[in-house]
Amino acid sequence: MRKQRFLVLEDGTIFKGYRFGSDKETQGEIVFNTAMTGYQETLSDPSYTGQIITFTYPLIGNYGINRDDYETLNPSLKGMVVREACELPSNFRNMASLDETLKNYDIPGIDGVDTRKLTRIIRQHGVLKAAFVNEEADVEATIESLKTAEFPTDEVAQVSTKTAYVSTGNDLRVVLIDFGKKENIVRELNLRGCDVTVMPWNTTAEEILRLRPDGVMLSNGPGNPEVVQDGINMINGILGKVPFFGICLGHQLFALACGASTFKMKFGHRGANHPVKNLATGKIEITSQNHGYSVDPETVKDTDLVITHAALNDGTVEGLRHKELPAFSVQYHPEASPGPHDPNYLFDDFIQMMNENKGSVMNG
Repeated sequence: MRKQRFLVLEDGTIFKGYRFGSDKETQGEIVFNTAMTGYQETLSDPSYTGQIITFTYPLIGNYGINRDDYETLNPSLKGMVVREACELPSNFRNMASLDETLKNYDIPGIDGVDTRKLTRIIRQHGVLKAAFVNEEADVEATIESLKTAEFPTDEVAQVSTKTAYVSTGNDLRVVLIDFGKKENIVRELNLRGCDVTVMPWNTTAEEILRLRPDGVMLSNGPGNPEVVQDGINMINGILGKVPFFGICLGHQLFALACGASTFKMKFGHRGANHPVKNLATGKIEITSQNHGYSVDPETVKDTDLVITHAALNDGTVEGLRHKELPAFSVQYHPEASPGPHDPNYLFDDFIQMMNENKGSVMNG
């Protein structure tokens, strides 16, 4: 007989479901993801550090888990909410079930939940604090504890590499600053021949420039960009000295370093089906997204940045470029695996930018 589990929201809403994955109880910020595929990449994305993920697609785990598809080998989400967790995955690449994988990483899950209702609650009220408690727990006491719960704000430091390492290539030298990177960023750069040096989130501009890179990439990552002051200082130190490309959190830090502001969104953008407009070409791209903060477009007006991309659903800023210097960023994920792959060309733009600026910027 399956054991029950309760999902408790800080507003007092309670969902009853069943345990899978770890038996432990947990608390975190609850968010929802609208992608139909890519649940393994989602659960292993460091940008979800400290969060409980609700999957809106009703069946999760149907093609199992594969060693090659991890974005990090140390998933750091707090929990997973699904309508149905598939018990018998079917795929020739399958190596483990979702349940086995969550048990292995000590991550709790709950299934049997009306995820459509839960998503409507999050959309209406905004992101909420939530908890998983087992059937013997005091649910009312849990609701009271959630109202005053405070979660860590050092998410980037939790997930960034502690030491530098190299993923060898034979062409352009790229330094990738790991704020909580997805492994597919490294793969995309390696596919283009880049020699990639991955460095911790708090690496200084001086340490980067001593490596004489052809370019710098600023990765995705979790949490509030305003608290990542070391990253902002680093960007100010390399701006104009080496070309760089920022993704997601890297995009937000680029904006902050140039004098713009960011704000926390009501419920964020998380999924693999978000339309974004390239303002220069008018082309619409279908993108993968995972962020709870956004750049304030009004504050961009007084900076040396120009907005290059905008979200069609709500008009939020999805891309920035410096007016004079070789630096640009996007809020969405051009490295998205398993997709969509519409914006993958941005890696080629980065390669072109590095080649065009070789010898014309002071990179050491």
